[in-house]
Amino acid sequence: METWEELPGVSLMSTNSKAPKGKMSAQKSCLSLIKYLLFVFNLFFFVLGSLIFCFGIWILVDKTSFVSFVGLSFMPLQIWSKALAISGILTMGLALLGCVGALKELRCLLSLYFGILLLLFVAQITLGILIFTQRIRLERRMEDMVRQTIQNYRAHLEETAAEESWDYVQFQLRCCGWNSPQDWFRVPSLSSNESNAFRVPCSCYNSSATNDSAIFFKISLPQFSGLQPVAARHRTDVCVVPVNSYIYREGCARSLQKWLHNNLISIVGICLGVGLLELSFMTLSIFLCRNLDQMYDRLARYR
Repeated sequence: METWEELPGVSLMSTNSKAPKGKMSAQKSCLSLIKYLLFVFNLFFFVLGSLIFCFGIWILVDKTSFVSFVGLSFMPLQIWSKALAISGILTMGLALLGCVGALKELRCLLSLYFGILLLLFVAQITLGILIFTQRIRLERRMEDMVRQTIQNYRAHLEETAAEESWDYVQFQLRCCGWNSPQDWFRVPSLSSNESNAFRVPCSCYNSSATNDSAIFFKISLPQFSGLQPVAARHRTDVCVVPVNSYIYREGCARSLQKWLHNNLISIVGICLGVGLLELSFMTLSIFLCRNLDQMYDRLARYR
């Protein structure tokens, strides 16, 4: 009789003890899934950051082969090389924090990872608000910078990063000057003593109107001259074409407005995608960080 009364008690204790263990096991599996999900995503971005960094170093080491590999006639190599290298290092560092913090379950690294992502997210929102509210002032500032770049075009052959960037803008947007090609008429480096004809850079040349591909080789000459010593560079490296030839007649200010209008949905979509990705990583990291210790404490009670 005594044994019969004890049996239900033993069975009841066994049932109650299995339920919390099963619940804790499910929670532990959920945390493991989040941990490895965060690790895999950050591993992907670590590899992506490594590739971006390698591209930046490649541009710094060998500009000519990079331009041949990309297939562009010219591009602002100096600015792109630094931007790619810095972006690659930052992406690798942030992804490494997420990988190690998630895999080793280190709360300090996960907290630091969350904090950096939060700062980036707030900075992006702040930047977007400033651009929207100060867009008129930014347009005036941009116009002043472009006009200064045009006026000093090839005046200092050792400093051509801004000029290469503006050549790239004119080539891609199929435009010439800020308001019109007349912005180039008073540039000293483009003036000719032999004739009174006005000249513009080769980036203003409309090759599609003549199917002349030989002009693209000349466009790249100023850029590749940066590989030579300063004393070896001459003004003959500046590629120019007569203004009465086939050039783009529209200014870049109008072309830039058209480009922004046509690509507004894509730009907004990319910004929203980046923001949602950052929010997802922040949510996973803070959830994992806050539940690690609580999970292990609860499991220890039922062991």
